[in-house]
Amino acid sequence: MNDVYFDEVEVAASICRESFYEFVREFWSTVDPAKPVWNWHIKYICDELQYIAKRVHRRQAKEYELVINIPPGTTKSTLTSIMFPAWTWTWFPSASTIGTSHTDGLARDLSRKNRELVKSEKYQLYFGKRTRDDKGVHLSAVQDAKGFFVNTEKGARMSFGVGGKPTGKHGDFLIGDDLIDPHGSKSVAEMKIANDFITETLWSRKKDASITPTILIMQRTHQNDPSAMMLDLDIPIKHICLPAELTDDVKPIELRENYVDDLLDPIRLPKTVLDENKKISAYAYGGQWLQNPVPLGGGMFKTERIRIDTPPTVWKMVVRFWDKAGTHKGGAYTVGVKMGKDSHDKIWVLDVVRGQWDSAAREDKIKQVAVMDGTSVRIGLEQEPGSSGKGDAQSTIKNLMGYKVIAKPATGDKTLRAEPFSSQVNAENVGMAKADWNKAYTEELSFFPESTYKDQVDASSGAFDMVNKVKRKVGAIRTSHWR
Repeated sequence: MNDVYFDEVEVAASICRESFYEFVREFWSTVDPAKPVWNWHIKYICDELQYIAKRVHRRQAKEYELVINIPPGTTKSTLTSIMFPAWTWTWFPSASTIGTSHTDGLARDLSRKNRELVKSEKYQLYFGKRTRDDKGVHLSAVQDAKGFFVNTEKGARMSFGVGGKPTGKHGDFLIGDDLIDPHGSKSVAEMKIANDFITETLWSRKKDASITPTILIMQRTHQNDPSAMMLDLDIPIKHICLPAELTDDVKPIELRENYVDDLLDPIRLPKTVLDENKKISAYAYGGQWLQNPVPLGGGMFKTERIRIDTPPTVWKMVVRFWDKAGTHKGGAYTVGVKMGKDSHDKIWVLDVVRGQWDSAAREDKIKQVAVMDGTSVRIGLEQEPGSSGKGDAQSTIKNLMGYKVIAKPATGDKTLRAEPFSSQVNAENVGMAKADWNKAYTEELSFFPESTYKDQVDASSGAFDMVNKVKRKVGAIRTSHWR
């Protein structure tokens, strides 16, 4: 009877070694007592991770880094941070994995669950036996902590939170699991810390830069979150994007046919659950559930309604409005938006100057742009509250002697100030000159008011207010080109 049982275990262990998905199915109850729901996306992600792991084991050059965007409650951490490192040891015991998350506590907790799986009675029954050809998977008594443990074949599992310093540690696999939480995504500083951690710290922890893959799995939280940062890198990246509902953002595109009734997982994420989350927060739903951090149906500005075209040459009014910042190499931007109203009362965004300059360089730039625009273009400035704001505005006006300049006190909520301009955008009454600044400009408008920066919106709101308050005869301003 014991011999039969031993054979059954051997067969099951062999199947688990060969297939990460079968390992997950076999060991699910060891990690999670809840009854599993085997949706198609689980096997797809398992197969992708297995493909990458086998290439690392064969010491083959990686084909790409991997970014996976998937909603909450879809088994992402269980698969990548807990079970994947444990599975690699069943056939690649010398593998080292560095697991990271947005806090050190969460990273250690995921590592702890990975460790508990390896030390479980079932795992040791399947993979802990010592035979002539297999030494088995056993943790070292020398290094066996929750956040950093090794096995007797020198394989390691290490964990760090964002901002941690894994000095001297290198991995065959680098896993970033939710490197920023939804609350942190509201902070420009925390977003920068998370993104810098990937490129300046985690990236250097590869055991072999040509072989070790970076695997980032997370729900989208912001337009500039770690997923966006990685996808913008000029390197090969495979992007698996699985929104809770069927949208054009599903990647790879062939996965769309796996959606049932336009849902990723109809059992765990039915329409009733999704509808409830839409009502709680449209912005959170767009990012965390649809993997596109713009509220469902678009944000305040329907930027797809802005027509990029060649502007006319005859205007009722042309202005340049500046939203100033005194930052250098970081922080808010100084932005000057040039806007015109044509003879048919259509609004045109003609030019956007944007940069992070100290106060002296900023004033030089404003003067240079004024010279290029010419004296026919009126200039507006946003004046910050208090005597210092008034003094700063007066200094700029003095610097622009010979030009028509007005300072406008910054009052009221930014969102309320943007409503008149957004109404014209949404009514398809705004055009835009084609230029290299178009993408950054429309992205900020698309995500507003949840955008990382709001300077281009503020400058646009001020410019729009100016072109609608100052009257000028049609034909008073002519031009044949726009920067």
